[in-house]
Amino acid sequence: MTTPLLQQPSTSGDGGQSTEDRRHMIRRRWLTAIIIVLLIGIPAGYLAISAEQSRDSGRDKEKEAMATGLTHGWPSKVQRRTFDVPIPEKAIGVWYFQTSNWKVSRLYVQFTTDQAGVDSFLNSVGTGTAALKDGRVTISPRDAKTVGWKFPESRDWAGTTFTQKQPQPTVDITVDRTLPHARRVYVVSTDTP
Repeated sequence: MTTPLLQQPSTSGDGGQSTEDRRHMIRRRWLTAIIIVLLIGIPAGYLAISAEQSRDSGRDKEKEAMATGLTHGWPSKVQRRTFDVPIPEKAIGVWYFQTSNWKVSRLYVQFTTDQAGVDSFLNSVGTGTAALKDGRVTISPRDAKTVGWKFPESRDWAGTTFTQKQPQPTVDITVDRTLPHARRVYVVSTDTP
């Protein structure tokens, strides 16, 4: 009876490692490399996609806000208090719009009131009727364009800018005095935190 020969693993000059051992080591290295790529690549890809979507979303929201423009109604009490825009109680035709980014926030407000309402509003802001300069429009062309306001020269304008100590907002006020019993007031309050 012959006994089968035991096969010895083939060895090479690599310190006695078998071909099978080398294959196993190569597979482990590949598996380790794939795991590292997945652990780093997937989160990095996710962050890149998320950042792009966030950027696109911000652009979309900004376009949407710009397209929407003024909203009919009163700004919230918090907005009025934050931006120092104390709209008189008897005001009508109130419209507002707010923009915000990391550098500056603005509240745009327009309303119609009588002269007593204008006086009350200016006093509540911290200034007065005497501060209004005849023929002056204090709303910048950029701000006017943001909400679609027009200030034709044919109207009787008066305006003032009420600058306060930081962190209080700067309030640009322009009043259309063309109609004696219906003063249209335009306000841009700028808050720079």
